[in-house]
Amino acid sequence: MGMSDLFQDYSEAAGRTGAYDEMFAPGQQARPSYEQVADALRKLSLADVSARADSMARTFLDRGVTFDFAGEERPFPLDIVPRVIPAAEWDVMERGVAQRVRALEAFLNDVYDKMTVVSDGVIPRQLVTTSAHFHRQVHGFEPAGGVRVHISGIDVVRDAAGTFRVLEDNVRVPSGVSYVLENRRAMAKGLPEAFGQQLIRPVEEYPRRLLSALRKTAPSGVDDPTVVVLTPGVFNSAYFEHTLLAGLMGVELVEGRDLICRGNRVYMRTTAGEQRVDVIYKRIDDDFLDPLQFRADSMLGCPGLVNAARAGGVTIANAVGNGVADDKLVYSYVPDLIRYYLSEEPIIANVDTFRLEEKEAREYTLDNLAELVVKPVDGSGGKGLVIGPDASKDELDALRQRIIADPRGWIAQPVLQLSTVPTLSGDKFGPRHVDLRPFAVNDGDNVWVLPGGLTRVALKEGSLIVNSSQGGGSKDTWVLADSPQMPVESVPRQSISVRERVSVWPVESNWRDRQSEQQQ
Repeated sequence: MGMSDLFQDYSEAAGRTGAYDEMFAPGQQARPSYEQVADALRKLSLADVSARADSMARTFLDRGVTFDFAGEERPFPLDIVPRVIPAAEWDVMERGVAQRVRALEAFLNDVYDKMTVVSDGVIPRQLVTTSAHFHRQVHGFEPAGGVRVHISGIDVVRDAAGTFRVLEDNVRVPSGVSYVLENRRAMAKGLPEAFGQQLIRPVEEYPRRLLSALRKTAPSGVDDPTVVVLTPGVFNSAYFEHTLLAGLMGVELVEGRDLICRGNRVYMRTTAGEQRVDVIYKRIDDDFLDPLQFRADSMLGCPGLVNAARAGGVTIANAVGNGVADDKLVYSYVPDLIRYYLSEEPIIANVDTFRLEEKEAREYTLDNLAELVVKPVDGSGGKGLVIGPDASKDELDALRQRIIADPRGWIAQPVLQLSTVPTLSGDKFGPRHVDLRPFAVNDGDNVWVLPGGLTRVALKEGSLIVNSSQGGGSKDTWVLADSPQMPVESVPRQSISVRERVSVWPVESNWRDRQSEQQQ
């Protein structure tokens, strides 16, 4: 069974979706950036492809690259066909993402200070103050290192016309970058024929860039800042990522109970006594960070962190209160925010969005619920989202009542046919919808966008839900370099495992023992 058999019904299936296919132009001609991938796949049989897919899944299980799906640890599904982005398209993406991060940084500085964006009439005041993640506890204070959005994940999709559009912004606790690093290692072995034939920009620079930005934004007067990664603990679905990033940066992974605040300084308890902490890369939601300021019942944070940050004694990345910029209603204003703060036109457009507080938009949406996607403004991970064409009459009736009761809580968008990439399903490749989360690191002077990002793929035919929490998978994202002078991936020799390279990596068996001890 050769490539032609593996792809035999592809053209017809792709035609049915009406979406833009990343690999094939109409007529099943591979696009120029995909020629090497198509060549490599042509030479493989179904047995070869399946064996490689199993091998990649086994590697992930061995390395602990799993996520919790319905209470069961599974290897994060990685498909063998990469997503390939030509250099010229990536240039637009990179500039568009960096522009957006700069505008959101300016917006957050403004709404926690003078709110000129409100007094100048760009955005209504109650939109900001009624956002669930607008925290008055941090109003009027400037973060120690001057940066609020250190790390962002901006979700981008491609519409049916092939145009990139931003779907949502993640500037609270964006996750998924560990899969980008792990997918690359696995794919270098999974499809080495195509990997070695192209100039692919490397991704392993991310931990170094992140550490450098975190150190650069430490409180002033600290020469050699101590950085820690603050995790909620082993039961968090992204715990694998927390250990990986701490290990690759060579910094301590701590839980709230390892920290103590005294005199507006933060210390971590170590075997050698207390050590001062200057920068906390937090992987905990704001609500659980500091029981003195937010949820009094939180066992995950550390009392006093917010006051220490307010006094300039510690940098918290990302800053507390960033969630207001993730609000889907604020999202609908980001193009205006880019014009207002940067005096530039948006490089990547939003998806058309109806604000249901506005009477006309609400009436239109209620009349056309069956054709639209309706999302809660503070939702994440695909929770609460209703896709009109897939919903039952009862679901739509219930949604109608909820919108009428709380119009501020919802936005509506047209159903976007996200672009597709061939994905192995059973004994052949079928088109599956994808999105892309590029990650950006902001050190206050520059916004660096990781060349690649997490391509998430909906594994069910026709499904538009790509979130791993809803059963989605991922693909390695290859950004092509436009000149051999750029740094590119080298074809892997037997690559050393992270464990051999990084002394702080928890050895798997100990880690499993520790986890079972804690569960007991």
